[in-house]
Amino acid sequence: MKKKFYKMLCVLTAAVFCMTAPAVVQAAQNEKQTEAAQEEEIEDREIAQELAGMKYDHSLELQYADQFAVDYYEGGYALITIVDGERFLLVPEDKEAPEGLDADISVIQKPVQNIYLVATSAMDLFCALDGLDSISLSGTNADGWYIDKAKKAMEDGDIAFAGKYSAPDYELILSKNCDLAIESTMIYHQPEVQEKLEKFGIPVLVEHSSYESHPLGRTEWIKLYGVLLGKEDQAQKIFQEQVDKLKSVEDSENTGKTVAFFYINSMGAANVRKSNDYVSKMIELAGGEYIFHDPAEDDNALSTMNMQMEEFYAKAKDADYIIYNSTIDGELDSIDELLAKSSLLADFKAVKDGNVWCTGQNLFQETMGLATMIEDIHTMLTSDDPKLDSLTYMKKLK
Repeated sequence: MKKKFYKMLCVLTAAVFCMTAPAVVQAAQNEKQTEAAQEEEIEDREIAQELAGMKYDHSLELQYADQFAVDYYEGGYALITIVDGERFLLVPEDKEAPEGLDADISVIQKPVQNIYLVATSAMDLFCALDGLDSISLSGTNADGWYIDKAKKAMEDGDIAFAGKYSAPDYELILSKNCDLAIESTMIYHQPEVQEKLEKFGIPVLVEHSSYESHPLGRTEWIKLYGVLLGKEDQAQKIFQEQVDKLKSVEDSENTGKTVAFFYINSMGAANVRKSNDYVSKMIELAGGEYIFHDPAEDDNALSTMNMQMEEFYAKAKDADYIIYNSTIDGELDSIDELLAKSSLLADFKAVKDGNVWCTGQNLFQETMGLATMIEDIHTMLTSDDPKLDSLTYMKKLK
């Protein structure tokens, strides 16, 4: 009897073990993963604390941006890290860079002055921070700016044109005692330019805001420039205003209406935004559905792609709304001007219904206006007011 009971107990124990083993193993694996993550976090923190003997204090809090980071150290030092691996140590005005600093870290001495600004998307953020006086050189001519303050500063001679990214005026840049060059990722096509600027002792910060997947990720770069200018509190306040503006739209329901955003290039093809681009995200946040949404789309660095008109027609002809991107080849004033670019557009549902809009040329330079652009798209999708023909960044084509 005892033997039978013992055998039954063994069988039951084995059965219970078999049933619970997967859960036990999974729990152990989860625990190991958690421990590994905690160890990695501790290791990262220790590495940060070991930077040239400086003591780590805290990091800049970011809500949307993931293309840069800022770590603060005691004594007023700040380490800026850009997603491509570039690192910059911002040194307080009355102090020097510590000895033993890693060779790949560029030093930026405060106050940061005489900036050579090539990345056009950064100008609006400097304007918002009242930081134009820190910029003395531009990679864009006065007639290329759609930001009034920047245009006026160049016309008044406060900011000089120092050549575009591929052909800078090195003599002028050196004569201005330039402390920093802020370039767009186009500089990667001209690596010799970056090398030469750095050879002259000018740190080159490559701006990656265009790679932010969330629209406000682009705007949040104002926090980085706030760090450079010593205006962190002002940057935080300005950015929070944009977050609050977006929340009023985010809480609204999805309209279910589809939107096509594009322009027609010189080859007659339609240039559209990919699903992972921030413009596509703006449409979704505004309560619309991007007509070219494709979950299986490749996640490469390019945010746009060209479509032959036949393919574009097949995918976009039933879109409820059309937004023509005029920032490349100029603004349109009428639907006839749009149809002159391609007669196929006449058969589009949005054209027949009169739901055709055009962006202003200032859209992509005014980085502080992205939350307003989302509001514009939301208004376009939800308003029935026939008099509402013009918004902040869009106008309705007649």
